[in-house]
Amino acid sequence: MFKLRIVSGLVAVFLLLPAQAQTVGNADKPVELTVTNQGQAQVAGGPVSLDSLIQEAEQRNPGVQSALRQVQALRHRIPQARTLPDPTVSVGWAGNITPFGVQKGDPSSYRGITASQTIPYPGKLRLRGQVADREAEAAWWDYENARRRLAADVKAAYYDYSFYAKAMETTTKNKDLLQKLSQISEARYRVGKGIQQDVLKSQVEISRIQQRLTVLEQQYKTAQVRLNTLLYRDPEAPLPPPEALSNPKLQYSLDQLYQLAKEHDTGLQREQRMIERNQLAVNLAQRDYYPDFTVAYMYQQRPLMPDMNGLTVTANIPIFYKTKQREAVREATETLISSERSKDNRQTELFFAVKEQYLLAKSAEGLFQLYSQGVVPQSSLALESSMSAYQVGNVDFLTILSNFTTVLDYQIEYYRELANYNMALARLEPLVGMELTK
Repeated sequence: MFKLRIVSGLVAVFLLLPAQAQTVGNADKPVELTVTNQGQAQVAGGPVSLDSLIQEAEQRNPGVQSALRQVQALRHRIPQARTLPDPTVSVGWAGNITPFGVQKGDPSSYRGITASQTIPYPGKLRLRGQVADREAEAAWWDYENARRRLAADVKAAYYDYSFYAKAMETTTKNKDLLQKLSQISEARYRVGKGIQQDVLKSQVEISRIQQRLTVLEQQYKTAQVRLNTLLYRDPEAPLPPPEALSNPKLQYSLDQLYQLAKEHDTGLQREQRMIERNQLAVNLAQRDYYPDFTVAYMYQQRPLMPDMNGLTVTANIPIFYKTKQREAVREATETLISSERSKDNRQTELFFAVKEQYLLAKSAEGLFQLYSQGVVPQSSLALESSMSAYQVGNVDFLTILSNFTTVLDYQIEYYRELANYNMALARLEPLVGMELTK
């Protein structure tokens, strides 16, 4: 909407040109148009959807896939922890040195086989399974955090990409209009109605805009590489142009965001699972005061006597509990306290991060609304007014040029703050677990 005002103002300037344009005729150079990457991207295809990029990133990004595989690996550990130790089987003989050879006439000579099974004290296997289950749940929240962070990073890179595309487009169009203004000043100078300073100043301003375009193109390419990296594409892979930046409404107060963060933050959820895991580990360490049992069955074949069957039950005696079981309980207890303090620390950091992004969003929202509703329209009106005054000789060309560059600067700042607003909302989303940018 801003550009309509600028164009209408320049149309008024073009009305000043008839006599001068007839004087210089075809001597004026044609307006030079800058071909940018944005223009090339537009030829390649239609705008690229942000949702499609996020979906692609989640499917391809190695960091997210690594976290997902870690979850799956830990889930396979749960049935292992709940399962009894492997039984053991042993065979042997007593008699001759020959394998399984017995001595004739010796009743103590035998061939035998023994099978044994260790049975942990009741409740230990269940607790081990629960510990493994909580570890898998904590890993799942690590994966969820990686997925949310990736989505936020993709959005932030996309908004940067969209801003630089829009900034290049706006700057290129304004460069074209500025070249026309420069032609006007040159035409007036040739017929003696202008001064050389106006021509030189306009050319300097064109060079300044060209320098800005060069920087914007470099930043635009960097944003492309950043997006391709997050998508696990080749850094030089072409990207279609982005969609226009939106202006979503933040419908939650700061207190509501705090509450949402407490309920949905992946860091807090992970810390809670680790507290539960460590509490179960304390219970398991306390169970180690009780013995495990081993049940064994033995069969012996004796050549001169009846076969013999035997059954034994073995239990370990934790007599070194002062330096083993007791210390294991203390270790598990300290780990539990550490995880509780870690959760408290995470909540403190979480509230700071929420407040920080909330303030950034509100600041950017206030600025881009100020630019769109006040500064840009007012500066556009000032440009139109200076053009009208220039037509009757009340202002000089440098005033028009200054007003023109002011409008351009404010236009770029408007899109910058709009992108910053969307980026702040995107950074809030993984903290509160809510979609805020739509």
